[in-house]
Amino acid sequence: MLQYHTIPVTAFQQNCSLVWCDQTLEGAVIDPGGDLERIEAEAARLGVTLKAIWLTHAHIDHAGGTGELAERLSLPIIGPHRGDQFWIDGLPQQSAMFGFPPARAFVPTRWLEDGDTVQVGRETLQVRHTPGHTPGHVVFHAPQARRAFVGDVLFAGSIGRTDFPQGDHQQLIDSITGRLWPMGDDTVFIPGHGPESSFGAERRSNPFVGGT
Repeated sequence: MLQYHTIPVTAFQQNCSLVWCDQTLEGAVIDPGGDLERIEAEAARLGVTLKAIWLTHAHIDHAGGTGELAERLSLPIIGPHRGDQFWIDGLPQQSAMFGFPPARAFVPTRWLEDGDTVQVGRETLQVRHTPGHTPGHVVFHAPQARRAFVGDVLFAGSIGRTDFPQGDHQQLIDSITGRLWPMGDDTVFIPGHGPESSFGAERRSNPFVGGT
């Protein structure tokens, strides 16, 4: 069965997630924005061997530590969608602008497309392209565990910002209603910031997308 553990990192308290197969203890780290020593220590504490980095999108608080961690542990970088290459190229400038440690640009080992899958141990997750917050944003859906790792698309009681370059509010709403809601009301999602919620709860009460 798929297991996960969420680690808030950076001054932005971004939810970095460790996900792993409990049969093989092989895992991936989703959105290592920073605090790499803490991420590595948690993986060691859990007995998880990291095999890959998965990115939902390339904003600094989600991707800032990616280049360094990939080099340090010889990990492939999986995702996001190629629409976020300009954000990746701008990581050094983003780090300076927001007071983060220096971040390096990189080229992902593998870009992701809507409908792709990623694997960790014996567990397979589905990839959905969910533009709006950024053009290359993706989410990782584990139907067998009724969990989804949604980055900054949707939050408990809110939605992602669309006032950054190439953000698009209508695209974001379409991504939520067309890509996330079909995953099922009972699916619990792990957002990029803040507490977990379920798609059903957000459909009922989220003021931005409730009733959609």
